[in-house]
Amino acid sequence: MSANLLTLLPRAEAEGCYHVVIETRKSRRNKFAYDEKTSSASSRAFLPEGSSFPCDFGFVPATTGEDGDQLDVLVLMDAPAFSGCLIEARLIGALEAEQTEDEKTDRNDRLLAVAATSRQHQHLRELTNLPDRRVDEIEHFLKSCNKARGAKFKVGRAGAAEVEMLVTAAEKAFRKKYPTRK
Repeated sequence: MSANLLTLLPRAEAEGCYHVVIETRKSRRNKFAYDEKTSSASSRAFLPEGSSFPCDFGFVPATTGEDGDQLDVLVLMDAPAFSGCLIEARLIGALEAEQTEDEKTDRNDRLLAVAATSRQHQHLRELTNLPDRRVDEIEHFLKSCNKARGAKFKVGRAGAAEVEMLVTAAEKAFRKKYPTRK
């Protein structure tokens, strides 16, 4: 078997694209997370009744965000993927997020991306290309899920250029945290 999904190089072969490991597929209430020990997706939480993920949700491997985890990504695709699926995606922006829980505030951005093979979303290159209403819906989902957990969630928006810098910093943070993993 090949290397662990967490250590897979984040940059994909297609120009401007990154690898994204899907953890939770669109329209699901159960949140999955990649478990490094078992190299599989494990159930981590269940969303409140009436809630579901608005996009496929996953992470960019070999990155470490300010919260200490891999960078989170919401991926727009033509059809939902499955947990553990590796896709190539083009980053179009981010929801810059601050989560406050138990009086502790962490930066926990959510990158927004488009699957490289998507026909429906191929025209999207920047967050501003996505209708405001769609971005508002994604923000509402994130805020309401955090509120249900008793956490506060403040969000701002960033474009593709800012996200590129964020990923580069997260790659460096990963190499610093795990110097033997390349």
